[in-house]
Amino acid sequence: MKVLLANVEEVFREAAARWTLVAYAALSTLFIGLFAIAVNLDVVDGALAGAKLFGRELQMGPKTVDLDKLVLGFESGFSGFLYVVATFLAVFATAHLVPRLQEKGTIDLYLSRPVGRVPLLLSRYAGGLLLAGLNVAYLIGTMGILIRWKTGVVHPRFFLGGLIIFFTIATLMAFAFLVGVATSSTAVSIMATFAVFFVAAILSGHRHIEAALSAEWAASLVRGLYWALPKTGQLAQVTVDFVSYGELARRTRDIDHLAVFGSTGLFGLASLALSALLFRRKDF
Repeated sequence: MKVLLANVEEVFREAAARWTLVAYAALSTLFIGLFAIAVNLDVVDGALAGAKLFGRELQMGPKTVDLDKLVLGFESGFSGFLYVVATFLAVFATAHLVPRLQEKGTIDLYLSRPVGRVPLLLSRYAGGLLLAGLNVAYLIGTMGILIRWKTGVVHPRFFLGGLIIFFTIATLMAFAFLVGVATSSTAVSIMATFAVFFVAAILSGHRHIEAALSAEWAASLVRGLYWALPKTGQLAQVTVDFVSYGELARRTRDIDHLAVFGSTGLFGLASLALSALLFRRKDF
């Protein structure tokens, strides 16, 4: 346990020394600040009487708007936005952890300690997860406080939606570790992880893609890729739908949640296990 805590602490020290921690916090604060100055709401007796977006008056019609439904819509939209922002920031902030570890001199120092290679790699992964998790909590927690301050209303599911975002980050980070072990390149880790994110999102519509293909082998390839890769597109939809209390269920009614979470989790576990195997066998 002491070794794990020491390695996790070193992840944060390294992030601070390389200005990653500062940039991570600054970008997150920038997104929060944009929301804070962009939306101005005029709430009267629990209903929305007027609103401004980036200083421009929004037409509310002759009647006031139900505040609870408006906040629910805000939270659902923000959860989808935060899903993308938090995931991208997490990949950028943690993709260097394995390539940096494998640099000459750094790896020699770590391997001279009485700790196995697999625990060393997993402790770096745990440190990266903690760093990303704290940022997700910061983003969603601060955004929730702002929503409460501007409207007087906030729903618990907005905060719980962060768990789905964190699950996605954990999966993609495991893949980034696998690429990092194989290539020792931060840039390749970032590009490969984002490629998986976008390709998997596109494959959310695999049925339509398969129907448009004339060759059976091509359709089978698309279907195989869909099941092999994490379900980033469906996870985004599930996040928004969960936060909206099922108000958007018509968009996700055909999603098999068990298959989506199960296959994504297996992808992450397989990536992490393979990265540990490669790291243990690597010649340093």
